[in-house]
Amino acid sequence: MSTSPFERGRPTRGGYRDVTPAETLAARGAVRLVDVREPHEYVGELGHIAGAELVPLATVAVATRAWPRDRDVILICRSGGRSGRAAEAMVAAGFARVMNMAGGMLAYTAAGLPVER
Repeated sequence: MSTSPFERGRPTRGGYRDVTPAETLAARGAVRLVDVREPHEYVGELGHIAGAELVPLATVAVATRAWPRDRDVILICRSGGRSGRAAEAMVAAGFARVMNMAGGMLAYTAAGLPVER
């Protein structure tokens, strides 16, 4: 039985855990993938991970209000900064299993992992 990437993730001071791009790809379908970039970035040069839902950073607080607080969520952005801020905000709002894809889509595409555009 495989464990969630949350258990393997690296804890941060912000209360969320960092996971690798490979762990993010492997968890696709089992966790909620949320891309917090802007729409033009989601379809732009770096593309996005298949199955990731677009929730721009400015809309995260409102969009997540009705989401279950105990479900695994991995946040994604260009380099990991915006998704880290979104992760901190979600932890502050009571989400218990929040992860940030370390290095963002820059690290994901550098690893040669599959994207959609």
